[in-house]
Amino acid sequence: MPVRTRDADRSERRGDRPGGPPPDSEETPEGGGGDDRPRGRRPGIRLRRRAVVLLVVLALLLGSFGVWALYGSSWLRVEHVSVDGARVLTERQIRDAAAVPVGSPLVSLDKDAAERRLRQRLPRIRTAEVVRAWPHGVGLKVTERKPELVQEEAGKFVEVDAEGVRFATVGKRPTGVPLLVVRRGRPAADRPFSAARLRTAAVRAVREAPAGVAKEIRTVRVRSYDSLTLELTGDRTVLWGSGEHGEAKAKALAALMKAVGDAEHFDVSVPSAPSVMPS
Repeated sequence: MPVRTRDADRSERRGDRPGGPPPDSEETPEGGGGDDRPRGRRPGIRLRRRAVVLLVVLALLLGSFGVWALYGSSWLRVEHVSVDGARVLTERQIRDAAAVPVGSPLVSLDKDAAERRLRQRLPRIRTAEVVRAWPHGVGLKVTERKPELVQEEAGKFVEVDAEGVRFATVGKRPTGVPLLVVRRGRPAADRPFSAARLRTAAVRAVREAPAGVAKEIRTVRVRSYDSLTLELTGDRTVLWGSGEHGEAKAKALAALMKAVGDAEHFDVSVPSAPSVMPS
């Protein structure tokens, strides 16, 4: 009779079988079933790779098409140039000065270069802006300088704007624009103020004079920066002095003319002490 040991009894109760695999384990078929999982993921990876390649190709095609549309096609080329802001200058003068190449790709337009050409070739233009008007247009927006004074030279008149800039020569004096006469007596080495600064001071005096007086100014005479004289209609004169404290001088002049309206010569060079000069 075989003798059973305690260990054998315990193994039998647990379901162990001599020489067999544990009950919870599964036998692996020959060839290794662990390789099936990686092979199952490969089709998804291939699909994603194809999608990426397709997107890259599509992006390249779209980019190439965009470059061709902007530079190579006739869809987005300059066909017309419009002008806005012309007053004295003609639209043709402005277009010719801008020299925008009609027929060229609109995207390749050098706006800064066109703006520089406008200001350099036409000094009457104070500001210039060049804009693209898709799909076929270019807009030229300009602001012309306005003459505040004129200087007579060799029978013609040079226009001076609010900044003291001499910008154009005309054959006829513009209506209602005062004449600027600059006569400096000191040698050039002793002149601390440039001609441009004197022009600016003269313009400022005209612009700051009382409205009723400004309309009657016919000539502005400049001997130095501290000696500006306004010549009005009716042989009246105003010693304005320097180009500073214009607002105070304008108030003093208005009050003085109201108080002594029949006077011919006024002095507001010191606005706190205005006076009437003898004839």
